[in-house]
Amino acid sequence: SNDQTGPGASFGVTRNNVFGGGESWNVKLKGSYEWQTGGGEKSSLMNSWEMGVSTSLTFPRVVFPHWGKREFDFPATTTFRLYIDQLNRARYYKLLSFGGNATYDFQPTRTSRHSITPFKLTFNVLQHQSEEFREIADANPALYISLKDQFIPAMEYTYTYDNASARGIKNPIWWQSTVTSAGNLTSVIYRAFGQSFSKEDKRLLNVPFAQFVKLNTEFRHLWNMDKNNKIASRVALGALFAYGNATIAPYSEQFYVGGANSIRAFTVRSIGPGGYHPAESRYSYLDQTGTFRFEANVEYRFRIFKSIWGATFLDAGNVWLMRKDEARPNSQLELKTFPKQIALGTGVGIRYDMDILVFRLDFGIPLHLPYDTERSGYYNVTGSFMKNLGIHFAIGYPF
Repeated sequence: SNDQTGPGASFGVTRNNVFGGGESWNVKLKGSYEWQTGGGEKSSLMNSWEMGVSTSLTFPRVVFPHWGKREFDFPATTTFRLYIDQLNRARYYKLLSFGGNATYDFQPTRTSRHSITPFKLTFNVLQHQSEEFREIADANPALYISLKDQFIPAMEYTYTYDNASARGIKNPIWWQSTVTSAGNLTSVIYRAFGQSFSKEDKRLLNVPFAQFVKLNTEFRHLWNMDKNNKIASRVALGALFAYGNATIAPYSEQFYVGGANSIRAFTVRSIGPGGYHPAESRYSYLDQTGTFRFEANVEYRFRIFKSIWGATFLDAGNVWLMRKDEARPNSQLELKTFPKQIALGTGVGIRYDMDILVFRLDFGIPLHLPYDTERSGYYNVTGSFMKNLGIHFAIGYPF
């Protein structure tokens, strides 16, 4: 763990039938606060926070220029969204992200949904850099490149299969896959004006733009043994390939693990990539992210009394880098080191399930760390039980 702890919360308000045609307007606020509990530093110097606000307007039909109100034989919606997020990493940097997108959702069958986002634009601004962060960035240029000012012009497609509402399904499955392409259309425009498609440092409004392809897939299964016992499982894979305009993917697009909905024995963004571990160096407080993700989870849920459920779980996974990074040794994805670099954690939890709302409290403890420690063997965890204990309070099931 990187000894970070702190609360996070989100709050949303939705107003339906805004213009009298079934439209839905939503405003969402989110925020989190972290402080470092170890390392011997003054806590006031190690406090970090993140906050953001987003608003979206959803129409129960396809809205497109010159199309009018196009009707389909199946449910279709259009959502326009704007957002702004501020991330403050104490002693290091402030990152501002804002943007918007337009998404079209089509549900041709009860179990299948297609989401197409032809327009998605994000602008990342590195507002503040401390002297300590500049020194780290000089030693690790990849970190700075991932955080620098840049546009992310992207298109996205998502397919979701969910048979939970289908008739006669006792043990439902859920599968979602997403493909994101960023910067390619902009590069095609460059080529149309005589510039090379693979030329680096291409700019949009005099600001570099990202160019990458991102693949994400996640599979979930729920086995209802009986009305009092269930086994839920999940497998997730992700890969991010940056090329052309930059070989380093934006920080906001990279993968991470840990936290209340991931590997619960570890703090969010505290492990990886691969077998890399900054220990007690100045790198130890920076978020750990990667360009390849693997995660697997299984959770046994059992009813204790009426709406009170207990759970025991096993979580495994990590993130890796697709390219070698000299500043982060042992971080590259390699087949020979892949098994031992998978972090493993277990734990127990309790849930108050009101059907429409679930309150969850989980206690996670690591069984295997993905990096070398002072201990040999598979169980290589060091430190006291309380120091390694992860406590997560959340709303909703993790998967």
